[in-house]
Amino acid sequence: MALKTAKEYIDSLRNLKLNVYLMGEKVENPVDHPIIRPSLNSVAMTYELAQNPEYEDLMTATSTLTGKKINRFTHLHNSTEDLVKKVKMQRLVGQKTASCFQRCVGLDAFNAVYSTTFEIDEKYGTNYHDRFVEYLKYVQEEDLTVDGAMTDPKGDRGLSPSQQADPDLFLHIVERREDGIVVRGAKAHQTGMVNSHEVLVMPTQTMREEDKDYAVCFAVPTDAEGITIIYGRQSCDTRKLEEGKLDVGNPKFGGHEALVIFDNVFVPNERIFMCGEYDFSGILVERFAGYHRQSYGGCKVGVGDVLIGAAALIADYNGVPKASHIKDKIIEMVHLNETLYSCGIACSCEGHKTKAGNYEIDMLLANVCKQNVTRFPYEIARLAEDIAGGIFVTMPSEKDLKHPEIGKYVEKYLKGVASVPTINRMKVLRFIENMTLGTAAVGYRTESLHGAGSPQAQRIMISRQSNLERKKQLVKDILDIED
Repeated sequence: MALKTAKEYIDSLRNLKLNVYLMGEKVENPVDHPIIRPSLNSVAMTYELAQNPEYEDLMTATSTLTGKKINRFTHLHNSTEDLVKKVKMQRLVGQKTASCFQRCVGLDAFNAVYSTTFEIDEKYGTNYHDRFVEYLKYVQEEDLTVDGAMTDPKGDRGLSPSQQADPDLFLHIVERREDGIVVRGAKAHQTGMVNSHEVLVMPTQTMREEDKDYAVCFAVPTDAEGITIIYGRQSCDTRKLEEGKLDVGNPKFGGHEALVIFDNVFVPNERIFMCGEYDFSGILVERFAGYHRQSYGGCKVGVGDVLIGAAALIADYNGVPKASHIKDKIIEMVHLNETLYSCGIACSCEGHKTKAGNYEIDMLLANVCKQNVTRFPYEIARLAEDIAGGIFVTMPSEKDLKHPEIGKYVEKYLKGVASVPTINRMKVLRFIENMTLGTAAVGYRTESLHGAGSPQAQRIMISRQSNLERKKQLVKDILDIED
């Protein structure tokens, strides 16, 4: 198959027997659930765009494993050009959905696991890399959406995994069998799990020898026995259950996160890619985090493009597009957004080849990219709110607008520029609310802060990668200082 259509992707999800709970109730049909469906539509866009000749160069690639045409979201980066195209692809999909499209975590996990398994085999003589190559061929051929799962609940942050009062607060191996392993634990904040065919699990942090049972990497289907998905709440999510779409803000697209429980899940040997090699756990974590921090220089920028457009549009509808302070705020939004993009492109252009043959980003610049992402989207959102005016959080509902008695008042008093229908102004205002405070804010503002690691995680990596000794030596060389 190699390239699924959007319809084929959606149909394939219907064949899964997912164990999903949302707001205390088991969901029998996740595909058509009104709260979940917008997030599925966002993933479907990654399939739709790959079928469009206009975007073929960005959305597809030639597999380095099979030589076939594949969706770039299943690709191993084969050059710095591939790394750049990844960022451009993510910006494009962000522009088309104004939300999280959920396939980035799998893509970043593929590239991190590919190079790490190669080096584990090199040291220990294991065959993890060959196993992973076969697995990735399967993913590419079937054009699967894979959830990359790294973050554990962690429990007491001051204790290591093996020191926890409850050992399950970090996912770990509970049984080793001749044909595989059994694991137990959970993964938190799992982006797009309900819309994924597979889940690729990785350790959440650097492990020590006493934590070797927690140094595990594997893949299983999302409907494997023992997996339970608990869908996360989002601000304003129940608006999707209401009649009408105006108050949803973004009526077509969205994202989601979930708490995923692994209750004695069996993993066959061919799906195990790390099993106790704790000395490689930190390497895998840093590589995945680096790729994912690069991703934010694309996806968040694409969503930012849409938010900037919404701010400019509401300025038009409010009748103030020429006001100097409005123009200055929009310029600042563009400046911040393009700075994020520049970092994403820079860490890609400065990438390098790994021992395994795929390409890795420049780690320092990737962490600088994500550090900026923890700040700039908040300012972009603040400026959008400023331009919109307070009405975007005090506006009456769609039901009020359509009410036979009071609707005429909503129509009359929410009018902006006379030539613009009130409903259009209300749509843009609700859209800004959704992007800055509602369900989309999960994938834009809050995820910008905590996704791919908290701000402190990037600062630690920036410190490690900054090479201060070399910088000090530059001064000594210029001043002829000898130690």
